[in-house]
Amino acid sequence: MTASNHSHAEVVIVGTGHGGAQAAIALRQHGFEVSILMIGRDDAPPYERPPLSKEYLAGDKGFERIMIRPEKFWAEKDIALRLGAAVSAIDPMRHTLTLSDGSHVTYGKLIWSGGGDPRRLPVPGAVLPGVFYVRDKSDADAMMAALAAGARRAVVIGGGYIGLEATAVLRKLGCDVVLVETLPRLLARVAGEELSSFYAGEHRRQGVDVRLSTGVQAVLGEAEGRVTGVRLSTGEEVACDMVIVGIGVVPAVAPLIAAGAVGSNGVDVDFCCRTTLDDVYAIGDCAAHANDFADGAVIRLESVQNAHDMAATVARAIMGDKQPYHALPWFWSNQYDLKLQTAGLSLGFDQTVVRGDPETRKFTVVYLKGGVPIAFDCVGTMKDYVQARKLLESGCGQIDPALLADPDVALKELV
Repeated sequence: MTASNHSHAEVVIVGTGHGGAQAAIALRQHGFEVSILMIGRDDAPPYERPPLSKEYLAGDKGFERIMIRPEKFWAEKDIALRLGAAVSAIDPMRHTLTLSDGSHVTYGKLIWSGGGDPRRLPVPGAVLPGVFYVRDKSDADAMMAALAAGARRAVVIGGGYIGLEATAVLRKLGCDVVLVETLPRLLARVAGEELSSFYAGEHRRQGVDVRLSTGVQAVLGEAEGRVTGVRLSTGEEVACDMVIVGIGVVPAVAPLIAAGAVGSNGVDVDFCCRTTLDDVYAIGDCAAHANDFADGAVIRLESVQNAHDMAATVARAIMGDKQPYHALPWFWSNQYDLKLQTAGLSLGFDQTVVRGDPETRKFTVVYLKGGVPIAFDCVGTMKDYVQARKLLESGCGQIDPALLADPDVALKELV
């Protein structure tokens, strides 16, 4: 190992998304004065990922407006960036990383914020030009280039938030969209039937051809390879110029697991986000943790909130202030002119209550478990969302469903 291909930093952060960037920022805010190196697969400096399927794809926000900090910030804070580099192996005994270019980096502490890779569509034709995933800026740029080149017919595969947000943008840009979901309803893994039904109706009102309980057999292409259509599980062939796939993510933790870290769905972390490897932490989408708002169940959370708050937990731990990770999960989704804000986790709910009338496009779905509110989906009801967060953080007990259902009763009165 020569000096020319070897470097060292006291804290090495793998991943330049929300979690990695916030970990570096928080360390400096807490007075960490020695070397920090961020390693990212992206060629671009740290930027927000959620706008890629929303404002950035729509052209409403340029890249400068989705950067987490201006590019000069990192140099000013003496945070080194090594972009366009991936970690291929970890030697936990020597505290050494091997990068994709064959170089090596040693670390004092390692913060793994690798996120996830889009789950690939397992059908013939899935690698044809014109099949897109939404993970990074280059993916969104490629879709924008296809649209600029005249693509106007799209098939979106997957009825989760990524698929629905991309669908809304494509409709705004004038594309014909067929939305395909294998399950009987949209958002089936994250929401109740009321919200699923509302969004299916909304997308249909916006002109989307929503196909539920429908799979994909193959992606079709012409002789030179460009996508020309999709064959559905019904045997029907749908013509299109582009395909967008949003069927979940695979945690990007292979080097950690190969190095001996424990994990089956992502990598397991303790109350301070430490993995089972010495001096190695993991945060964000890839970190499987016992969550207080899921009755202590071990889960992964794919959200900006989780990445941000785990980063703060790790920064404090590295500075000697070991506080257990405890943060209320929250999420959001923008589709058309609708803003959905979610507080809490609806896992295991056994009852739902609707506040307001979905026909007005302003309503809240309350999820209960044993009579206790555990999550709120707020569509256009910012006041409910703000008060719901406080209610959940207060550790509320059972609440009369009739009171929850009355939009004239403020949630803050029920704390």
